[in-house]
Amino acid sequence: MKIVFWQRAALSGLAVLGFVASLQTAAAQDKLKIAVGGQRGVGETFPPEMGQKAGIFKKHGLDLEVLYTEGTGETLQAVISGAAQVGIGTGFGGTLGPISKGAPVRIIGGSFTGGSQLYWYVKANSPIKSVKDAENHTVAYSTAGSSAYASVMALQKYSGVNFKMTATGSTPSTFAAVMSGQVDVGWAGAPFGLDALQKGDIRLVWKASAAPDMDKQTIRVIIARSDNLKANPDVYARFIRAYKETQDWVATTPEGLKAYTEWSGLSSEAAAKTALTEFLPPAAIDPYRIAGIDDVMDDAVRMKFLPERMSAAQIKEAIQIPAR
Repeated sequence: MKIVFWQRAALSGLAVLGFVASLQTAAAQDKLKIAVGGQRGVGETFPPEMGQKAGIFKKHGLDLEVLYTEGTGETLQAVISGAAQVGIGTGFGGTLGPISKGAPVRIIGGSFTGGSQLYWYVKANSPIKSVKDAENHTVAYSTAGSSAYASVMALQKYSGVNFKMTATGSTPSTFAAVMSGQVDVGWAGAPFGLDALQKGDIRLVWKASAAPDMDKQTIRVIIARSDNLKANPDVYARFIRAYKETQDWVATTPEGLKAYTEWSGLSSEAAAKTALTEFLPPAAIDPYRIAGIDDVMDDAVRMKFLPERMSAAQIKEAIQIPAR
């Protein structure tokens, strides 16, 4: 009887210890405010919100608060000011500029590499069918320093076509400007607009990959406050791991695809799968991947984001991606 009593007491004690440990784990969740560039439901920026709802970030000891901005400029300012600890989807070249001037920002991952996700479109009845047809017409980008801005600049350089670059802000405001005739060629980041493309309301005329240099570069990045990163590197390593795990969950499970369909606002899971396969392939959204740094710096100098190319030491300090 004594042995049985001791066993029960021990088991009871273990249960209490387990309960206390679970409370301590819950209390130990590191909180991060995440500024996501661009409209909700656009592009590759789904991991913070979707991973938080699915419990993936919690599993890695993180509790996220997600807010959406109008683009690179607002996202950078949110992180620089400390209003957010992490920024998602800032233009690579536009981010290097503030870093070179001493802004407390570091790049901790790639957000998008290549030119498959950004595209330009026209109304269905537009006479514009190619880049050459856009001569002297208005062509949209979001904001200065964004990946859309860099893509339009690169395409103008590559094609030699003289179109009128026009800032239109977010994807919904750009869509409204195109459909009302205020802008000739609009920009979008998949999955935004894919339903309209399938219905035939708009026509795709080119992707960012039409400028070959853009197809080899990381065009958007993930950033963090440099002081927070230095003080708590493990927090950001766990963030990138959970970010990648969320991408894998979306790409490989029925539950993930269903959640992505709801987040993107697309009309069907088939449309969502098309968006992920054709516009957001895994290699393009891998947060551990950064490509084309030299080309990005050259473009940033040409666009006056950088006064001159950064040294190897400066780049090493600017880009601090955790080990995979």
